Amino acid sequence: MILIDGKNTAADIKKEIQTEVAHWRQQGYRPPNLVAVLVGNDPASLTYVRSKERQAKQIGFNSSLIQLPFETTEQTLLNIISKLNHDTKVDGYIIQLPLPSHIDSQKVIMAIDPHKDVDGFHPLNLGKMLVGLPAFLPATPYGIIELIKRYDIPTDGKDVLIIGRSLIVGRPLSILLSQKRTGGNATVTLAHSHTKNLKHHSLKADIIITALGQPNFLKADMVKDGVVIIDAGINELAAPETKRGYRLVGDVDFKGVSLKASYITPVPGGVGPMTIAMLLKNTWKAYKLHFKLS
Repeated sequence: MILIDGKNTAADIKKEIQTEVAHWRQQGYRPPNLVAVLVGNDPASLTYVRSKERQAKQIGFNSSLIQLPFETTEQTLLNIISKLNHDTKVDGYIIQLPLPSHIDSQKVIMAIDPHKDVDGFHPLNLGKMLVGLPAFLPATPYGIIELIKRYDIPTDGKDVLIIGRSLIVGRPLSILLSQKRTGGNATVTLAHSHTKNLKHHSLKADIIITALGQPNFLKADMVKDGVVIIDAGINELAAPETKRGYRLVGDVDFKGVSLKASYITPVPGGVGPMTIAMLLKNTWKAYKLHFKLS
């Protein structure tokens, strides 16, 4: 069994970006600039965006957080988005989801300039991805594809099962893996809450990717020997003995499934670090497009 180390792979990607940033800074260009917008004070979201900010700065970006109170109106948020769209010193920005229920998330996403949509959620970027045109890819699917490529995991002609059909992970990933491309050409089954006899599908799959948000859902008796497992789930389980009072686990019963897998990602340390790395890569791409750099 080979452990797919997302933490080290993400570090490699960030180092590659850092080298390129340093090169163009030496040519007199300003640093890339990434902005995060957070509505409310959810501790998990705040920790996440702070991590993005810190890692961006580590590789030579400018990065900042606009934190707004929970009561912020939809129009106020849209006004901030308009300012970010027109600010030529902002290369990319993210609106941290989920938003409070009084704000229409889809309306907010639609207001983002697609050229600064480094989360890859705008319908224009999703549409370009669908037809195979250059686009900002959603960061988590982008990170999973990158892990597959860098670990030389064959996908051509393989049966892939994706469990979870969210617009953030499952659906974009199903498109990317089925496209005629490196890291694609797979036969993809997209399973969800209405899928019948999931075990029938999972036992046939050469590669299983989980993104459903149910701790330890995929058990050893649901997979075949030699399966490749990519776990995009992040779930908190109570652990009073720990300092934080909880521990993070994925959607996969790692202890049992790892005994049958040929490759497997851990949680934490698998897909999670790749999501931030690919967000930074999207921002770097936006920066190069802005300055027309090769």
